[in-house]
Amino acid sequence: MASDEQMIKIVGDQFCVPYTMQLVVKRKVESFSNVHYDVFDTTGNSLLQVDGGVWNSKKKRVIKDPAGFPVITLRKKALSWKKQWQIYQGESSEKNHFLCSVQRSNALQMKNNLDVYLASSYMEDGPDFHVTGSFTSMSFKVWKGNSVIAEVMHNFTWGSCMGKESFKLKVYPEVDYAFILALTVIMHETDKLDCNATWNQQPATVEFSSSKATGSAALKLDRMQQLLD
Repeated sequence: MASDEQMIKIVGDQFCVPYTMQLVVKRKVESFSNVHYDVFDTTGNSLLQVDGGVWNSKKKRVIKDPAGFPVITLRKKALSWKKQWQIYQGESSEKNHFLCSVQRSNALQMKNNLDVYLASSYMEDGPDFHVTGSFTSMSFKVWKGNSVIAEVMHNFTWGSCMGKESFKLKVYPEVDYAFILALTVIMHETDKLDCNATWNQQPATVEFSSSKATGSAALKLDRMQQLLD
């Protein structure tokens, strides 16, 4: 749990509140070219939103306020061995607007752990924050030293394999919740537990000994697709 010794402000002090924030994040792929996140508090008020392309070679995600004005931009570094992301103020990519870098702790790790380096102490004395993931889900915790400052729970449903995701964020007092949202987006983008990839590893065809069996299987597959939709 985060202590109240000082405010943990990365994006802005307007995103730090003196009580624990409970947030809901909903992600959906809106088209073949765009992914969108909505962020709500427990009463349903819209706090932030995230937009970005799906197939761009240079991935970026823009976090905006409810009015649509850019707050920060997450940019994936091309050809990065540790899948590094860099966070900038607004939609800038200028060095003087650089806030922090996020990357995998180990490029060969099975579990998705991330290290966060602030611009003020970039790569000097080790990471400023650490994110510990899970082997079995996209849930994780955010640490500053030995203190947990936020917890994120991923809610897996059948919709997760159809481009829809849901997360619950618990952000401790005086911790920048826009920063925690940015880590949630980056964790999702870098996580190996991609159910679509898992499905693609399954056999593509199944052979039956008769056309009757093939027809029956097709009806079952159609019914399953209807349930998923």
